[in-house]
Formats: sequence, C-alpha cells, structure tokens
Amino acid sequence: MTGDLQLLLILLLPLLTALGVVTASPMPNLREGVSVVAGILLFLLVASLASSVSWDAPPTLILAEPVQGLQLVLTPEPLGVLFALIASLLWPITTVYAMGYMRGNQEKHQTRFFAAFAVSIGSAMGIAMAGNMLTLFVFYEILSVATYPLVTHSGSAKAKRAGRVYLGLLMATSIGLMLPAMVWTWSLTGTLDFTRGGVFGDEVGSGVLSVLLVLYVLGIGKAAIMPFHRWLPAAMVAPTPVSALLHAVAVVKAGVFTVVKVSVYIFGIDTIAVIAAADWLMLLAGFTILAASVIALLKDNLKARLAYSTISQLSYVILGCMLATSMGVIGGSMHIAMHAMGKITLFFCAGAIYTAAHKTEISQMDGLGRVMPFTYAAFLIGALSIIGLPPLGGSWSKWFLLVGAADAQQMAMIAVLLISSLLNVAYLVPVAARGFFRNRTESENVGHVGIREAPLSCVVPLCITATGCVLLFFYADALYALLLPIAATETTP
Repeated sequence: MTGDLQLLLILLLPLLTALGVVTASPMPNLREGVSVVAGILLFLLVASLASSVSWDAPPTLILAEPVQGLQLVLTPEPLGVLFALIASLLWPITTVYAMGYMRGNQEKHQTRFFAAFAVSIGSAMGIAMAGNMLTLFVFYEILSVATYPLVTHSGSAKAKRAGRVYLGLLMATSIGLMLPAMVWTWSLTGTLDFTRGGVFGDEVGSGVLSVLLVLYVLGIGKAAIMPFHRWLPAAMVAPTPVSALLHAVAVVKAGVFTVVKVSVYIFGIDTIAVIAAADWLMLLAGFTILAASVIALLKDNLKARLAYSTISQLSYVILGCMLATSMGVIGGSMHIAMHAMGKITLFFCAGAIYTAAHKTEISQMDGLGRVMPFTYAAFLIGALSIIGLPPLGGSWSKWFLLVGAADAQQMAMIAVLLISSLLNVAYLVPVAARGFFRNRTESENVGHVGIREAPLSCVVPLCITATGCVLLFFYADALYALLLPIAATETTP
C-alpha cells in the first residue's frame, strides 16, 4: 500500500465509521462493534505507516489548494505519528469503556455520541498528519465543533452553558489569536509549511517573533494555559467517556501537540532560545503548573480534581518547548503520550466509580477500594505515573524535562517541576488511600451494601490502560528514538 493511500485511509476511516454508526443505530451491538473494529484498523494503519515511512522523504497527500501556493496537505512526521498512534490506540479502548458506561447509566442519544466521537478522532488524525499550519488549523476547528455535542450530551441547562464556554473560548482564541499569527507568518515568509528548523529568516526581528510566539501559544486554547483554561473544567459536565476523549485521546493533546509543532517547525528551537517572550511564556507555564495543582488539591469532586490536574500537566509540554533545549522538547513530546495513558486511566476509574457506586465526591468514596479493587489499583497506577514514579511511564517524560531545564540553566523551572510532583502526590494518592484504608461510617455502610466493580466493559479498559502505564516505562526508548529527529540532536539518553 502506498504512503499517500495510507494517509487517505487514515483520514477517511473515522469519518466512514461515523456513517456506519448512524446506519447501525437500531442495532446497538453492531453500532459499537463498527467503532471498535474501525479503531483497531485505524491503529494498524497508523502503525504500518510509522514502520514504513522515510522521514527524509515522507509521503504527501494534497487535499486541496484554496489559495495558490497554500495547500491543504497531509505529510507525516515523527511527532504527528506519535499523536496519531496515541489517539488511534485509545479510540477502540475508549469505545469499549463507553459501551459499559453509557449502557450502565442508561444514557440517551448514544448513536449521536458514538458518531461524534468518530468524527472527533478523524479530526485528530487530520491534525496529526497536517503538513502545514493551514491544514492543522482547519482540522483543529473541526475538532472543536465535533466535540461540542459531546460536551452538551445531556441536554441540560448546565451542559448547554458549559458547551457555550467550551466552544466560545476555543473558537475565540483560535480565530482571534492563532489565525492572525498565521496570516502574519504567511505575509513575512510566504509559507506555512512545517519546516525543520523553522520558517523565519534573520530579517524578521526579535520583537516581531516575540509577539508571534505569544499569539500562537495563547491562541492554541486547547493547551489550556491560564487564563484560557476555563473551558476544560466547564466541560466536565459531559459523560466520563467524553472527559477521557477531552483529556487523553484528542482535544487537549491536539492543543499541546500544536504547541510543539509550532515551536519546532514554525519557529525552531534555536529561534525560541533567543526570543524574549519565551521566558515570559515559560513563567506563565510554570505558574499554570503550580496554580492548577493547588486548585486540584482543593477540589472534592473527583472529575474536577482531575480536570485541574490536566491543566497543570499540559503546561509541562509548553514548558518543555519554551526551555528551547533538545531534552526539553523531547520530554514535553514524550509527556503527551505518558500523560495520555495515565490520565485516561484515572478518568476511566472515576467513571467506573460513578457507574458502580454513583459517587462523585472524594469524601464519599471511603472504603470503596475494598469492593472495587481492580478500579482502585488501576487508579493508583495511573496516579503514580502522573506523579512520575518508576517503573511507570511518566517518570521518563519528567526526567527529560528536568534534564532540559538543567540544560537551559533554569533552576526555577526545576523547582517548579519538583514542587508540582509533590502536589501531584498530595491530590492523587489520597484518593486511592481513602478507598483502600479508610473505614466507612455506619450510615455509609447502609448504602455500601451491594456495591461491586462496574461492568466488565468498564473494568477491562482501565486495566489495559493501567498496564500501558507500566509498558511505557520499559519501552520509552522507542518513543525517544521516534522523537529524536524533531529535536535536531545527536544526544543519546
């Protein structure tokens, strides 16, 4: 199979799946089966492309040329392939989980849910394989629109209000900040192509580059850097499988992925190293990391705590890029994968707890680990990976970020990363500890009778992703080797 055909199938398969889901609406088992099979096929397609592509001469698929010299084009590169592998791997796992969750909670409009989910994955594939900023921007906007019905799934006034915040902030930042930055870049350079080393020449002044970098980073609202983060906790009104999509599979990962793409291929690491605005954005990322962690510590609602945890963890990636060192970029890029696996595990567990025990507040979950041991063990594994303890995947991305901060001689950022990890311990470990070691009161025990693990289709996926957190530790060298070309370094770990 030729590379351009693989690219076309990677883009079209999720969209065709959405049509299949709608067609199979009267038969729920077939409807979900279509999504699971499509997800497996998509992962195999992406894996096949990753194993066969030559980074020196990657395949190119031109979709359209709306303006002369400016195309909608797909061209794979290492970072995009990593993002596509993550999203395609987690799609069928999340679909299986969603079957148990949606049916267990008797959710309505399940056909619309699975169809919108498939379109969202298709958008993520377009973002991952985009060959220039215009293509990425188009699929970035499609992803915002495709996930809106997922956020407002329940149809309640609260969900609709959350949906307005969600779509309003994401569209306002992308159209109001990122799009002008793209137009300015085009006017200065005549290109929006992703180019190794960046597209700006010496004739572009450092002041202009600083303004452009700020516009790009703040305009990528899906990266949820403060103060453009409110959409993410607002979206927690959605069903838990949607939260998993938002936090691990597509939306926020599309945000930080775009930050890395812009940093590496529009500006270039060497250029960012001499831009004054990079230091200010680094400080803003550090503030977001610590402030969101403190807010997470104060939240009793489990999904709200995980949402602010995600806001904090996303800024690890932004910080890695603003360090403008090879190890910082590699650490930030690896964190996209490590955080995806750990955070989807935590959200799966939160949904399983709600499905089995109908509990949403951490203070109500004392002793649940004794009747839901698989769920709580998986939660602990996911939490420890987010914290960055070996032998779990998150330890590697944090290690490279620390090395990158040391290379940049940013002692303050090393302190931020270490303090953040301690805060991770403070707001994640107690959830598992309360579940396993705290006793329930007599009144709570009355409602505790009969509680057991969530349906198997919920428990199996969270066990798989928890196992993935472990596997990422032992196979991190494969991720490192994949990402090494984007950092333009010959350094070895």
